[in-house]
Amino acid sequence: MYMTLLGTVMIAAIVGAVSEKSGFTRNGYLQSIIICIGGAFLLYFAQFMLGRMFGFRLWSLGTNAVLASVGALIIVPTHWRK
Repeated sequence: MYMTLLGTVMIAAIVGAVSEKSGFTRNGYLQSIIICIGGAFLLYFAQFMLGRMFGFRLWSLGTNAVLASVGALIIVPTHWRK
């Protein structure tokens, strides 16, 4: 569990840094990385609990980390912009 969580955090941090470097977002590196890690944590623990309670998963954990990171980057900054 801990190695998977560490991998999720690393993938989310990479997605945050790449999105900032490519110009997809203009939040700042640290803010983008924090947003991505938060989204990845949220989906990781939701998937973990669904897997424990009902025995199914949506996608692989790496795919979940990337999708959650990109989703968080789209939702959070656009919610606060005018």
